[in-house]
Amino acid sequence: MSDTPSPLALPFPDLPAIPGVALRVARARYKDWDRCDLTFATLDPGTSVAGVLTQSRCPSPEVEWCRKALVLGQARSLVVNAGNSNAFTGNRGRAAVEAIAARAAGHLGCEPSDVFVASTGVIGVPLPIDKAEAGLDAAFTAEPCSWEDAATTIGTTDTFAKAAVTQAIVDGRTVNLVGFIKGSGMIAPDMATMLGFIFTDAAVTPEFLQSALSAANSKTFSCITVDGDTSTSDTILAFATGKAGNAPLASEGDSGADAFRAALADLCHQLALLVVRDGEGAQKLIEIQVEGAESDRSAHRIAMSIANSPLVKTAVAGEDANWGRVVMAVGKAGEPAERDKLAIRFGTTQVARDGLAVEGYEEAPVAAHLKGREIEIGVDLGLGEGRATVWTCDLTHGYISINADYRS
Repeated sequence: MSDTPSPLALPFPDLPAIPGVALRVARARYKDWDRCDLTFATLDPGTSVAGVLTQSRCPSPEVEWCRKALVLGQARSLVVNAGNSNAFTGNRGRAAVEAIAARAAGHLGCEPSDVFVASTGVIGVPLPIDKAEAGLDAAFTAEPCSWEDAATTIGTTDTFAKAAVTQAIVDGRTVNLVGFIKGSGMIAPDMATMLGFIFTDAAVTPEFLQSALSAANSKTFSCITVDGDTSTSDTILAFATGKAGNAPLASEGDSGADAFRAALADLCHQLALLVVRDGEGAQKLIEIQVEGAESDRSAHRIAMSIANSPLVKTAVAGEDANWGRVVMAVGKAGEPAERDKLAIRFGTTQVARDGLAVEGYEEAPVAAHLKGREIEIGVDLGLGEGRATVWTCDLTHGYISINADYRS
């Protein structure tokens, strides 16, 4: 993790303990650094699990392992490695994941399929099995650690540890939801994002947990981008220990089902925005609102076209109200749009309407808005009821410096 936090960083929140979850960290020494790089979570028997995973056609062995294990819906452990993504590593990479799962399962007395594994870091270097096993052995005997220790340990180019918390009333009981996440670059998920892990003491069936997580993902993690690049390792996992004692949530009609869904969506929204706030080299958080599209799907595609445009992102970095670049990004999205119905605003100031610049509009309020840390761009296509909101960050020289030197 960087010693200099992003100017958009938020402080690490106070997080409650989740009964049934114990966290430990250790040094596997996957890179030549003086820090912990392995997070090990143990989960009590009866813990449900759900997940969303990268749609990359070149996924890591960890993603493939989790995808198969999720079918069973139960979990006893989570192992997260930082410094080596183990992606694009063939049979050696698969062997490393199998060895990690077997080692953790042997320690806990469970099936290897109850162990979930995630890795992040450089692509193309097999995860050393000897280091993985030694790191796990150290974690087995380590003292339990804090949420912040666990979140810090999984970081790579992150500049601050990221976590969030929400609550819900389910079956007359207060349940807690806690999550931590890592991510700073290679962020353009079309499923989840980076590596993120959610824990709740609510009793939830795997099927309902999966439904709630997938719904939350579509409006949060799948609506952020830093650089337009989808990782080979993107993973979000949610674990429900059931220790709150509520009647298990299994269907939409259950007491507290709506409240749980809302709380999970709120938690995912908080975590997703933390990643954008830590975008590599980011100085500004950008919210892009698109309305008036022919469908929500169309609005989303247009919003992401704007969010992924280097020209839009560099204009915001330079605090330049160049709304012509927004027009460009709308036009290239490949979605229905009519030039003479298009309207654009920066903040609350309308800069273009009906395919033209607003006559006599004052640029001073726009310039003032662009000098802030949080920027809003609005687009109205004037075609229908479709709408979407996505989040990104500006593109600065810092992004180039970080990625040019990533393997150095």
